[in-house]
Parts: sequence; C-alpha cells; structure tokens
Amino acid sequence: MHLLDAHAQALEVFDRAVHETGPADWPRATPCAEWSVRDLVNHLVAEQLWAPLLLEGATLDDVGDRFDGDVLGDDPVVAWETAAAAAREAWVAPGVLQRTVHVSFGLIPAEEYGWQMVLDLAVHGWDLAIALGKPNPVPSGLAAHLLEVLRPMVDDWQGIGLFDPPVAVGRGASAATRLVALLGRRPR
Repeated sequence: MHLLDAHAQALEVFDRAVHETGPADWPRATPCAEWSVRDLVNHLVAEQLWAPLLLEGATLDDVGDRFDGDVLGDDPVVAWETAAAAAREAWVAPGVLQRTVHVSFGLIPAEEYGWQMVLDLAVHGWDLAIALGKPNPVPSGLAAHLLEVLRPMVDDWQGIGLFDPPVAVGRGASAATRLVALLGRRPR
C-alpha cells in the first residue's frame, strides 16, 4: 500500500467519525483518558494544520504556538474539514515525499512523518468511533499495512508517553484489533 493511499483511507476513517459526531457528543469521554471528543478532534485538527507548514520546510520554532489551545472555534466540523483538506493538498503536492520534515525529535524523511500521521488518523479514528458507540472503523488492509510498516517504530515509542503499553489480544484478532491493542487500546 502506498503512503498516499493509506493517508487517504486514514483521513476518511477520521472524517467519517467527525461527521457522525452530534452536538451532544462533544463533551463525551474517549478512550484517551484525558480527552473529550472535542479535545480529540482539536488534537487532530491542530495536527493537520501543522502538516502543510512542516512539509514546506518550516521548523517547530517557525510554527511556534500558533496551533496551541482551541483550534476548533464555534464549528468543529468545519474546522476539521478545512484543516484536513489543506493537509491532504500538502501531502499530494509533487515531490513532497522526497522532502525532510522537522519534528520534535529531529529531522526525518517526509515519508516517515506521513506514516506517523496515517497511524494517528487511524487510531484516533478508532478512539472517536468508540467514544460515539460505533464499531472499529479501521479497514483491515490499512490496519495490516500499518502493523507491518510501523511495528518497529511503535516498539521504539513505547515508554516515552505516546501510547499506553500494548494490550494482549487473541491469535484470531483482526488486524484492526491488533493495531489498536498494540497502541494500548482495549478492543471492544
């Protein structure tokens, strides 16, 4: 699976969950212990807002704190749609995957940054769907590919606070279930 195809699928997973969020859902708890639905969507909107700037070569200092705090405003769905469209446009720009990107732990290939964003979109799409009482929305093919591509990175990320420790699942668990369990989510 090509990164840009995976990105489109993961973006759709999160987009679908955002569009299923009703007015009464924003304060609901999510599987992310400290985040409400609104907090979770705010996190993903901010992440999408960062992407075009980082892909153009901005450093963390260049971006500064402009996306700290509430980036959703009065209409979280429109904020999501706008940020997601800008991020997707940045990702499909010619030559973007050959660039390098400044992140909190240094300079990395844009492709590695892209896979991190795909993972975040997919797993937080699961978080949002679960908070709304919906089934696991992550397609099996996408989950299997994320497990294959990102397993070594996830192992390195354990213990630095990005994810809870992995949760054990049965041998017959789907790829989507194994993915969220690897990232410390209790499959439902």
